[in-house]
Amino acid sequence: MAPDGRRVAWIGPAAPSGDAEGVMLSATGSASPAPLSLPGAGSNSASEVIWSADSRQLGVLAASHGSPAIYVVDAATRAARRVAALSGSVHDIRFSPDGSRIALLYSSPSEEANGPTQATPRDTGAMDAHIDRQHLALVDVKSGAQRIVSPADLYVYEFDWSPNGKELVVSAATGSGNNNWWVARLDAIDAVSGTMRQIAKPTVQIAQPLWSPDGSHIAFIGGVMSDQGATGGDLYTVPAAGGTPRNLTPNATVSVASFRWQGPQSILATMWSHGGSEIATVNAATGATQSLWQGDEAISTRSGRGLPEVSAADTGRDVALVRESLGTPPEVWAGPVGHWTQLTHANAGIEPSWGKAVSVHWRSDRFNVQGFLIYPRDFRVGVRYPMIVLVHGGPASAIASTFLSAQSQQAALSRAGYFVFMPNPRGSYGQGEAFTRANIKDFGHGDLRDIMTGVDSVIAGYPVDARRLGLTGWSYGGYMTMWAVTQTQRFRAAVAGAGISDWLSYTGENGISEWMVPYFGATVYENAAVYARSSPMNYITHARTPTLIVVGERDAECPAPQSFEYWRGLQHDGVKTQLVVYPDEGHHFANPEHQADVLRRSIAWFDSYLKPRPPG
Repeated sequence: MAPDGRRVAWIGPAAPSGDAEGVMLSATGSASPAPLSLPGAGSNSASEVIWSADSRQLGVLAASHGSPAIYVVDAATRAARRVAALSGSVHDIRFSPDGSRIALLYSSPSEEANGPTQATPRDTGAMDAHIDRQHLALVDVKSGAQRIVSPADLYVYEFDWSPNGKELVVSAATGSGNNNWWVARLDAIDAVSGTMRQIAKPTVQIAQPLWSPDGSHIAFIGGVMSDQGATGGDLYTVPAAGGTPRNLTPNATVSVASFRWQGPQSILATMWSHGGSEIATVNAATGATQSLWQGDEAISTRSGRGLPEVSAADTGRDVALVRESLGTPPEVWAGPVGHWTQLTHANAGIEPSWGKAVSVHWRSDRFNVQGFLIYPRDFRVGVRYPMIVLVHGGPASAIASTFLSAQSQQAALSRAGYFVFMPNPRGSYGQGEAFTRANIKDFGHGDLRDIMTGVDSVIAGYPVDARRLGLTGWSYGGYMTMWAVTQTQRFRAAVAGAGISDWLSYTGENGISEWMVPYFGATVYENAAVYARSSPMNYITHARTPTLIVVGERDAECPAPQSFEYWRGLQHDGVKTQLVVYPDEGHHFANPEHQADVLRRSIAWFDSYLKPRPPG
C-alpha cells in the first residue's frame, strides 16, 4: 500500500494462472492491475516492493543476470530504471525519508552463510574460520553509489530510518548471525559516519524496531521468540535517545506480530488472536488498545506465511493484505480496515483438496487453548476415523488458518482418511505473552497436558476412534513427538521429524544454541537438571510406540545425531522403529523428491498401525 493510500503493488498474478505475472501495480479500488516492465530483470524474479514516503517512487528488488538488482519505478509514468546491481545477498530494501537513498541488508559472497534452516556446510577444518556477516548498506538512488555504514564485526538483523534520515535504528549482535539473534540489542547508526550508539539492551528477544514519526521513540516487539521471522509478543517503546523500554501491552491476550506508526501517539498493530487475526490501534502514551477488526482467517503480506501483517497507508485508514483461510485460497485485498475490496482473482476456482476444517477450543489447567481440526476429505457420517495429532514447530509459533498446499502433510493425511488435529498449546502465539512464556523451564510437561486434554476434547465431540491415534511433528514438534511417546502409551504410531532427544548433547551439536537460554534460564552447563527434566532420552525405556524418525543429514537446528540417539534407544528396548537420514538436507528439506518421500513414508507408517488390515 502506498503511503498516500492511492495505489497498491504486489508480486504475483492478478488472475488465474495463464495471465500475466510479475510486479503488479493498481489503483487501490481498481479491478484492472497491470504488470510493470523491469528492463534486464529475470522473468518473475522480483522478491520485494517498497514505496517512497511521498508515494511517487516504487522500489523493486529483482534479479538481473543472476545478481540482485534494485529498480526504481516512477509511479505516475510506470517507467522503471535499474539503480544498482550488487553481488552477494540483498534483502529488506527501504527508501530514506526524502527518497534519495535506499537502505538494505547486505552480505558479500565471502560472508554469506546458509540460513539456520538450510543445509549446513560439512564440519571440516577450523570451526570458527568463517563467521557470517550481514551489513547495513546504502545505495544512492540518483548515482547508484553503494557503501556499507555498519561496523564490520556487526550482524544487522533489522533496521529503520529516523524521520530526518540522519540515523538508522538496528537490531544487531556481534558474532555469528545465525546463533546470536536471541541476544540482539538496539543501536542507532549514523547514516554518514557509521558511528554507533546504544539505545537499549532488552531482556527479551526483539523484532521490528521502528522509529516514531516525531523521532522521539523507538517501538519494537519483545517477547520470548524461538525463531527469527516468527514474530510475536508485546509492544514496547523506548526513548530514541536511549533508556529503559516500556511495555505498552503487558496484559494483552493476543500476540503482536507486526505494526507501524500512524502518528506520534498512534500505532496500528496486527496480532495473532486465538487461531485467527486481529487489527487494532495502540496508544503509544497510554497503551490503550482499540480493536478495529478480528477474523478467523490469516492475514499477511505474503501468502502461506501465517504471520499476521498488513501494509498500511500513513493514515491507517486503508491497508493492503493477503487474506486466506483453511477453506479459502489467498487473494490480495485493499481498502479501509474491515471493508476491503478484492484486487486479485489469482486462485479463483481452486478448492481445498482436504476435508472441512474447524477451530476447536478447550480448557487445560488455567488456560483456554485453541487448535484446528481437519476432517477426512471423504468423511462419511456414522464412521469413526483414526486421528493424527500434528504438533507445530517453534515452540513460539502457531498453527494459523492458511490455505494448505495440496502436497502438505495435513492435506495428504486428510485425503488418506485421517482426522488431523493441530493444537496451539502453551508456548504458542495468540493468547498473550503469559501464555507464550508458560512453557519456560517446563518443555514437554504443561504443553503435553494441553495437547492431550485437546485430544480428549476432540474425541468427545467428533467421530474419532480413540484406539487409533497417531502423533507427528517437525523441529519442536519432532521433539514433542519423541517426548510424548516416553510419557504416554495412547499413541499407536508416531513420526518424529528433525527432533531433539537429549538437551545436553544437543547443546554441543547444534548451530543455534543461544535460543535455549531464555527458555531454560541458564545454559545446560550451568543447570543440567532443568534440561534433564525435559530430555526424552532420560525416559526412553518407557517408550513403546512404533516410531518412524526422519532427519536431514546436514541439519544445523536439530542435528542428525539427535535422531540417531533416539533411534538407538528405541532399538535397545525392542520398540519398532526406523530411521531415515536424507542426504544434503538441512532443517527444511529443499529436494522435492525427499519431501515427497517423507510424506509417502509417513502415511505408510501410520496406515500400517492405525488402519485395519483386510482379512486373509
